[in-house]
Amino acid sequence: MDELEQIALDAKDPIKPFGQIDTLLFYSLTARKLRKFLAGKELAAKNWMPAGIPYLIKRGSKEPPLFVDELADGVDAKFLSEKRKYHLNEVEARLSPLQKKIWNYFLPRKLNDFFYATNGEAPGKPIERLFIDLDRGEGVSSEDAQEVVKHFFDMIEESAELKEVVGYKPSSLISWTGSSFHIYLFFKKPIPNSFYLEHFKCESKKKEVEPLTLAERWIEKLKKSTKAKVAGGHEKIKGTLTIDPSQTPSGKLCRVPLGSLHMKTAKEIDGVSLPLKSEMLEEKDLVKQLNQYTPKKFLEEIDELAKRLPKEFI
Repeated sequence: MDELEQIALDAKDPIKPFGQIDTLLFYSLTARKLRKFLAGKELAAKNWMPAGIPYLIKRGSKEPPLFVDELADGVDAKFLSEKRKYHLNEVEARLSPLQKKIWNYFLPRKLNDFFYATNGEAPGKPIERLFIDLDRGEGVSSEDAQEVVKHFFDMIEESAELKEVVGYKPSSLISWTGSSFHIYLFFKKPIPNSFYLEHFKCESKKKEVEPLTLAERWIEKLKKSTKAKVAGGHEKIKGTLTIDPSQTPSGKLCRVPLGSLHMKTAKEIDGVSLPLKSEMLEEKDLVKQLNQYTPKKFLEEIDELAKRLPKEFI
């Protein structure tokens, strides 16, 4: 056990390792388990602001890019101590360029979500993975989302057409966001963004002459097989679970599937992202189990949780 792990173990709350909010200890330890999953991907942080603007996003298209090995290896106890005691302008001369960059992403005394650029920051790049968000509208429960994601994931796994258009069956992952679910598909090599546009783009309002994409056809079948009201697109709708692949193209962000905090407010954490095994979706009390994860419980089980990532990322 190294120094950071010991600090986290000794802390009553690893998000307040020295008595005040600072997520950097938690996220540096999380990054160690995501080296392969996030290799070459620009990281991002959504910093929740207690007053004024609701949040401030730090990302590689606006700032010097930050990468997973830098976050995993660039944090130590001395750096955390400086971050706790001082403002950045007071200690800049004592920090390395990497430490200043990390500080700028994960702001002190702020809660922040851990995101990354799904397929890189620059627009128009080939895609290596598809990312589908199941976004709960007002009145849709996490249990409703569980039912939908189970049916939707089964459609993906059983789809002969998907295998035909890709040329093989992509590896996949389901993750809990802290509030709902995400689905990933991973390709063996990058494919043109036109694949997403042709087969997975979903429009909430579509002209009658426009053919449905593969994802939209799945959604039409889903509407007949689940109790919850579902729709495709990226517009959040009251009483509806929206199936949204729009964060797939390069230049878009998504939440890391292992160890991103999920916030209810700027001062309140209400969940942690966790990778899931598909068979877990059969469990009636799954959401209750997932809601029991605190940052402390997450770090205690991080080694086992990380084993749920696809084998190519472990």
